Amino acid sequence: MLVSILHRVTGDGMAFLALPVLLWWLGATASGPDAYADFAAVMGSIPGIIILVGISWAFFNHMSSGIRHLVLDIGAGYEIETNRRWAIGSVASGLILTAAFWAGVLLI
Repeated sequence: MLVSILHRVTGDGMAFLALPVLLWWLGATASGPDAYADFAAVMGSIPGIIILVGISWAFFNHMSSGIRHLVLDIGAGYEIETNRRWAIGSVASGLILTAAFWAGVLLI
């Protein structure tokens, strides 16, 4: 149940938060160095980094949960214990992928 709720919440979060951030970034990129500097300053601040980490977690969690749902749609994984392992694995993989992504971003 938690994975299904998180799947919906992360999908909505990406639609209502990530899309405006993406559009702001595209607009700032197209508008020139001053607009992009403003965007970079906001997203480089602590609240901006928290927002970006949250968006990336939503993406990776939604992707992992989507793969789980794809497997369930095929007809596999309906056994209680298998379903529980897949649910835990999808939440864990969302966290691991987010940590790996940000480790890569911060180490470059």
